[in-house]
Amino acid sequence: MESENHTRRTHFHFHPFSTLPEVQLLIFWAFLILYLLSLLGNSAVVLIVHTERSLHTPMYFFLANLAVLEIAYSCVIAPLTLVNLLSVRKVSISLAGCGTQMFFFIFLGGADCVLLSVMAYDRYVAICHPLRYTVLMSWRVCVSLVTGTLSMTCLFGIQLSILVLHLPFCGNNEINHFFCDFPAVMKLACSDTHVHQTTLFIISAVILTVPFSFVCISYTFIVTAILRIRSVAGRQRAFSTCSSHLMVVLLQYGCGSLIYLRPSSSYSSEEGRVVSVVYTFVTPVLNPLIYSMRNKELKNALSKILRKKVLSQ
Repeated sequence: MESENHTRRTHFHFHPFSTLPEVQLLIFWAFLILYLLSLLGNSAVVLIVHTERSLHTPMYFFLANLAVLEIAYSCVIAPLTLVNLLSVRKVSISLAGCGTQMFFFIFLGGADCVLLSVMAYDRYVAICHPLRYTVLMSWRVCVSLVTGTLSMTCLFGIQLSILVLHLPFCGNNEINHFFCDFPAVMKLACSDTHVHQTTLFIISAVILTVPFSFVCISYTFIVTAILRIRSVAGRQRAFSTCSSHLMVVLLQYGCGSLIYLRPSSSYSSEEGRVVSVVYTFVTPVLNPLIYSMRNKELKNALSKILRKKVLSQ
């Protein structure tokens, strides 16, 4: 009962980016534009893949799922951040609300990272075992890989959220961040957080290090197989399908590692906020742009859909 009362009483508010209203308003418009662009870009990817039958393949199935995750991920962080930027008074969030936001952040962000490694495996099978591709990457396998990814990261999100809800907080309840990020919230706890920090590090290693190692191994085989292709056009075609994925991988894992794979003693709130802006607002915009610009099939499908819309009008 005491723990439940503690959960209901504890409220947090977020540290502003600036004390100047003009700067806050400028940041608000920048974040709002990025948020809307991410929704537009990722929704377009989902719509194109769903509409164009030629894109009903495992590679685009995973890409569409990645876009859906990016949409949900943006919606978990952006709305509350935008409200805080525009509000004259500090908007508070309860401990339960903070734990909920943290759950969805870990669940969706973790699924994003793991799904990128699944996409690397898909490219490995397509390039290194093309004759067995339809067997190894059947629709049953694809659905199982996505379901397994979501189930695993959902469990991680539940585990970390429960740990936060049982932390005691006293005194300063201002989170030096723009959302309920685990390291920033832990800094406010008035008890030993060694277990929490260890759990976060282990889960981060599983979500970031293991999939990234899998991506590296996959691309080692992929590059070896591509270099054996005799025709220049064949090599270029194979590299073009992988380069966009690699760009997204480096951006996603790089930012995540800077925050979650470092000792808690070296964690900087200011650095954490800057890096977090990249993977919460910038990356969801860049992902559909990178894939669409580097992918001829996606661009051709978009052009086809736009032509049909124009002709129908």
